[in-house]
Amino acid sequence: MIDHKSAYDAWNVSEEILALGQSIEEELQDVFKTIRLTREHNQLKVLKAFQDAHMAEADFGGSSGYGYDDRGRDKLEEVYAKVMGTEKALVRWQISSGTHALALILFGILRPGDDFLSITGTLYDTLQDTLGNGEVADTDMGSLRDLGVSCRQMELLSDGTVDFDHIKDHVKPNTKMVWIQRSRGYKNRPAITIEQIERAVQVCRSINPSIIVAVDNCYGEFVETREPGDVGSDIMAGSLIKNPGGGLAQTGGYVAGRADLVEKAAYRLTAPGVGSEIGPTMGISRQIAQGFYQAPHSVAECLQGLVFTAALLEKLGYKTSPGPREIRSDIVQVIEFSRAEELIHFCQSIQQVSPVDSFVSPVPAPMPGYEAEVIMAAGAFVQGSSMELSADGPLRAPYQAYMQGGIVYENIKLAALVAAQKMKGNRD
Repeated sequence: MIDHKSAYDAWNVSEEILALGQSIEEELQDVFKTIRLTREHNQLKVLKAFQDAHMAEADFGGSSGYGYDDRGRDKLEEVYAKVMGTEKALVRWQISSGTHALALILFGILRPGDDFLSITGTLYDTLQDTLGNGEVADTDMGSLRDLGVSCRQMELLSDGTVDFDHIKDHVKPNTKMVWIQRSRGYKNRPAITIEQIERAVQVCRSINPSIIVAVDNCYGEFVETREPGDVGSDIMAGSLIKNPGGGLAQTGGYVAGRADLVEKAAYRLTAPGVGSEIGPTMGISRQIAQGFYQAPHSVAECLQGLVFTAALLEKLGYKTSPGPREIRSDIVQVIEFSRAEELIHFCQSIQQVSPVDSFVSPVPAPMPGYEAEVIMAAGAFVQGSSMELSADGPLRAPYQAYMQGGIVYENIKLAALVAAQKMKGNRD
């Protein structure tokens, strides 16, 4: 007989909180079943792509120098393209972040005089300087604005969905690219679902068949059974230390889409005329490939953990978005607190149960680009990995924690229980 409670003694989780957690797990079995079915679909899709590419042990040897004719790299990009529903993919450790991958799309495709339109509101803070709207807006730093590209946005509807009926009112004759940010990022709005992306593609095609529909797919891979490429998007990008890296990739990013557009992005990564032909893998192909193989499983673990967290904290009276039974299209969970102290306690609980740096207690501190102090919790094996469990938030009302990632359900569950214990104790 396993003494289940003893496993939680090291974190002083009470029998009351454990019992509450157990009852919530029982209530969520239908939700967990749906997540597992999505995982099964995606896992088999990934497996078939590896087999179709004839991936072999010898393909993981890697290359140096220019990286010409790197067979393992080319096969992995074939796997990515098939899984993402696209013609071609660029998967490289030389892409340092999701922002980097997205910038490759923007600078690779847009030209002076072109118009860029986001139909999902403001882009991530990290892309504002790329557009020419950030701190370097008035300096010659090579932003899209410096290059003569106009960058505009239309807002989402009040319920956080795309305003399909008015896209045509915002598209100009020189609008070359329509942009969709799938994840909520650091905004308390729903993630954009694949169904909405499909409808947006159809609307844009009806306005102008030559418009390029680009999707920021960060945080969204394998959350649903389809990817943006499956519903007609022209190009997308993401980070390997988010969903598709499966918690194993130590760095990297990808671009996937129409072959000609992906190659233009590759020209920005390397040089025109060289593009995707060069890029040594330096022996890290194995971890990137293995991470992608187990990514559907890691994402499912994450989603079950976030659903559990949302349900537990709702029971304690906190607002969560998405709720435990709402449709998800990214791996971000928002929890809203009434006081700054509760936000701090929550983030400290996340850190306390992390496998790395668990002995560190995060505290609020000034952060560049934020008016309020920010508290950040992350004890990850890979620095900045959004696939691993983390939480952060600015200390301003409404006091919202942005929780993301988690590659092991039991660890996420423990984090939620410890946070619930701490906050309930402070309330009592």
